Amino acid sequence: MNRPARFLALLSATVLPLASCAQAETGETAAAAAATAGPVSFAVSEVASFEEPWALAFAPGTQMLFITEKSGTLKVLDTASGKTGTVTGAPTVDYGGQGGLGDIAFLPAEAGKPLDGRTIYLSWVEAGDGDTRGAVVGKGTLACTGVEACAVEGLAVIWRQTPKVTGRGHYSHRITFSPDGQYLFIASGERQKMQPAQDTSNTLGSIVRLNLDGTPAAGNPLAAEGGASAEIWSYGHRNILGIDWDAQGRLWEVEHGPAGGDELNLVRQGANYGWPIRSNGEHYNGDPIPDHSADDGFAKPALSWNPVIAPGDMLIYNGDMFPAWKGHALMTGLATQALIDVAIEGESAREVARHEFDKRLRAIAQGPDGALWVAEDGKGAKLVKLTAK
Repeated sequence: MNRPARFLALLSATVLPLASCAQAETGETAAAAAATAGPVSFAVSEVASFEEPWALAFAPGTQMLFITEKSGTLKVLDTASGKTGTVTGAPTVDYGGQGGLGDIAFLPAEAGKPLDGRTIYLSWVEAGDGDTRGAVVGKGTLACTGVEACAVEGLAVIWRQTPKVTGRGHYSHRITFSPDGQYLFIASGERQKMQPAQDTSNTLGSIVRLNLDGTPAAGNPLAAEGGASAEIWSYGHRNILGIDWDAQGRLWEVEHGPAGGDELNLVRQGANYGWPIRSNGEHYNGDPIPDHSADDGFAKPALSWNPVIAPGDMLIYNGDMFPAWKGHALMTGLATQALIDVAIEGESAREVARHEFDKRLRAIAQGPDGALWVAEDGKGAKLVKLTAK
């Protein structure tokens, strides 16, 4: 059903102080809203509800939307009929804090194939020895003839975050494929340990570039060092929760800063993004962190926020339904309870508008017709569809 609701568009200069990254992962559940802001006007329809949804992905070329629930359940929604089903064969996850079942991705090259038999990639948190855990990515095959008969078969881990450590935060584990479909990129958070993000002997605080089978890709900047180092594409990251490609084939990511300093970054091969040596925020206890500066030797954010936006997910819009958003990064906000519109301008970016909802927003996906699908955060979270009006 369509449910109009209060909606405001705020430019970044007028944003009120917001909660820190640590607060952004807990709190209220989310709800649907409708919006009109600047040149973009859209209606919101409530479609379904899920328990702690974390990621959304359409199987390319289909109306089938797959949804991960953090506690370990994989769902599928036939957006044409509105029917929802549970996909069997999901992995056992280490659930707690920010951890559980994570991202979901499909090979773009398989868009013309039947859904049954397609390759599926999932990320999740796996327990280790003692009180340790870490993110993993698995690859399997869909056995799926409809929402009531859908399973993942042969799911096997092809990559592990290295090393496993204590704690239950900053896994990141977002998945994307290069535009040519040849490489798998995975965001690997620094697990709230900070210093490992500057240590290239591990993959914490890094983006890794792999072959589709999970092995390190040739041509990676530290390939000659072998081991975990050979997987690294970029490093010095904190907690990446959104990652996508622009029309030029450039990779962008948005990550949580500490108390302030959320960042949108253009990802470059071999670049060091500075965490925890540089940040435009400060530590939660108030201790300062030097801001990025022109001569510090680190890659600089294209845009940073203080107060934070607490991003949950991001996509770069390439549909036709919303022409004003084409080429823009659209981010779901947790503490901000907003859809944040960011224009990418060369190698920099600026916030254009902030579309406020009355609840926290976790995930976003673009449908085959250019409509946007947004999942709220938490228990009993609604999935809503945004269409032009």
